[in-house]
Amino acid sequence: MNEVLLIILAYLIGSIPTSVWVSRHFFDIDIREYGSGNAGATNTYRILGAKWGTFVMVVDMLKGIVATSLYILLPHYLGASNELHRTNLMIGLGLASVLGHIFPVWADFKGGKGVATLFGMAIAIQPLVAICCIGVFLLVLYLTRFVSLSSILAGIAFMVFILFIFNEKEPLYRIFAILVALMVILTHQKNISRIFKGTEGKVPILKFRDTHRKRNSKD
Repeated sequence: MNEVLLIILAYLIGSIPTSVWVSRHFFDIDIREYGSGNAGATNTYRILGAKWGTFVMVVDMLKGIVATSLYILLPHYLGASNELHRTNLMIGLGLASVLGHIFPVWADFKGGKGVATLFGMAIAIQPLVAICCIGVFLLVLYLTRFVSLSSILAGIAFMVFILFIFNEKEPLYRIFAILVALMVILTHQKNISRIFKGTEGKVPILKFRDTHRKRNSKD
């Protein structure tokens, strides 16, 4: 019964519509009526700029971290002997928060794609792997300025790190890693199509780099 209450709480935490509240409070708009129509960090980058996009991404990741870590409220999950049960509960809590982000009760059940919250969940469960994936995300973002492509490749990298690099033996972790990659790809179908068509929007977070390249090309 306590576990069910925590899962509900995790869903409510995930339901916090960061980008919607930011856009309404500071810009008097609903972010879902602009750009891709998603209430996530990527669309916030495009519409509100790098500062607010980064803020939304960090808060959405924190939602996943906090929700996944709610197991600490149940002391009997803290012992080393309960590691498997703890992992099961953490995955359940994390997925509940991701579901909350996608279908937020506080925003008419119209949310984002859940990628940042998903990576927050990954940080809580597998911090070292998650940090490596964040590195992949930042590298791809620097090279391409596509947040969507960065998210997709970071999600695939999570699976590769779990299955092959760190060679995690626990079947539950391996299944979880595959599901993460599939979820990220499936929620970015429209972005993938726009990337191939050349219509996917880039985020203006590396103006110095781009200005420098333009100057060099003129020279």
